[in-house]
Amino acid sequence: MTRRELREHCFKMLFCADFYNKEETKEQLEEYFEAPQEDEIGPDGKIEILHMVEIPEKDREELQEKTEAVMSRLDEIDGMIKEAAEGWNLKRIGKVELTLLRLAVYEMKFDEKVPEKVAINEAVELAKKFGGKDSPGFINGILAKMV
Repeated sequence: MTRRELREHCFKMLFCADFYNKEETKEQLEEYFEAPQEDEIGPDGKIEILHMVEIPEKDREELQEKTEAVMSRLDEIDGMIKEAAEGWNLKRIGKVELTLLRLAVYEMKFDEKVPEKVAINEAVELAKKFGGKDSPGFINGILAKMV
């Protein structure tokens, strides 16, 4: 699995976890690997696969470790986001954007294997894929203040 694919799965797991209280989160993250394949009909009429759960065990472990590492530092990460997102209350930030910011801030500040520029670029790319039309600029603007 590529770093980009791993990051996208981590984003999806963090996004899902945000809808559950802390007691349910671990169980829900385990469900991520048990969930059936999800798909939808794309604009061209073809079926697009959104979520494949066939992840090799080695990658599952790395994915779970990274997801849990981000979640263990949420208070600290959210504090950094609040500081950079002047005038924005975290509750006003969309869940997709907030999840992308959390993942990127974790990579920028706590994951020595990911250069800051890569973390920002990858967050912007995920924002293009999962966010609204203004998401990439919003994500880039906040993360740029943290460099």
